Amino acid sequence: MMGVGQYRPERVVMNSEIIGKIDSSDEWIRERSGIVSRHFAAADESVIDMAEKASRAALEHAGIAPEQVGFVLVATVTHPYQTPAAAPELAARLGSTAPAVDISAACAGYCYGVTMASDMVKGGSADYVLVVGVEKLSDFTDPYDRGSAFIFGDGAGACVIGPSDTPGIGPTVWGSDGTQRDAITQRQAWTDLRGSWQESQQDKDLWPAIGMQGQTVFRWAVWGMAPVAQQAIDKAGITADDLDAFIPHQANIRIIDAMVKQLKLPADIPVARDIVTTANTSAASVPIATARMLAEKEIPSGGLALQIGFGAGLVYAAQVVVLP
Repeated sequence: MMGVGQYRPERVVMNSEIIGKIDSSDEWIRERSGIVSRHFAAADESVIDMAEKASRAALEHAGIAPEQVGFVLVATVTHPYQTPAAAPELAARLGSTAPAVDISAACAGYCYGVTMASDMVKGGSADYVLVVGVEKLSDFTDPYDRGSAFIFGDGAGACVIGPSDTPGIGPTVWGSDGTQRDAITQRQAWTDLRGSWQESQQDKDLWPAIGMQGQTVFRWAVWGMAPVAQQAIDKAGITADDLDAFIPHQANIRIIDAMVKQLKLPADIPVARDIVTTANTSAASVPIATARMLAEKEIPSGGLALQIGFGAGLVYAAQVVVLP
């Protein structure tokens, strides 16, 4: 991992802006999730706009020119076009004609992308791969849904994966459980709306927003993801004491704290808790936290970080990486 970059939109949305439509309170949201605020993109600010800013920062950090990029991977579930994908347009904006494709793996998308990029470099398909996690979840959140309206935020994070004389990305532990597809899902398929769109468009519940069964996801994440993270540590041939950082997906502060406890991480290890000010940015959460922690020197360049993403699918991926 040669460089990282992140972008958070200018607009900061406090819990006080959310609570009126869900009959809630700032205290309830903080206790339930740890979230105090989140960033929302401007109405005319797209997934590709945010991805470009994070990508340019990552390329600069890596010292890599856009024309050196051999593949572009964009992890997102909120690009509003079924086709074309966001990745080719992002590549064009950067001045690259590299092959480019989107990854639809929700909150695990970035970690999936890191593994795919690593394999591409090892296999000789590309010298340098740009991996982006980006979401504009404000476009797909129901502001009246008490279970999810406060959870999501917008943002982008990116990294550049390139060749190394020594291993810089450990073996990935990843998988899926499609039997739980209903735990986090878009409410309706686009095809379900085709016949009734015109007559029903005034119904606020019609929009295919993302819904979530909070308790189901919480239990799965708390009890299912710590063993996955432990496997990633084991496969990297290290112990928890060797880690310099733990950067989990920013889904819920209670999930993060529970994973830290189950993994028996050292008390002094830096742990990403960006959930407090960014909320859940899905595929963007791990790279945003990584870039921020490095920029603020909370974690050391060249150190070992355990990162894990998990979300709708249900899907998950974890690996130990050497920080750029």
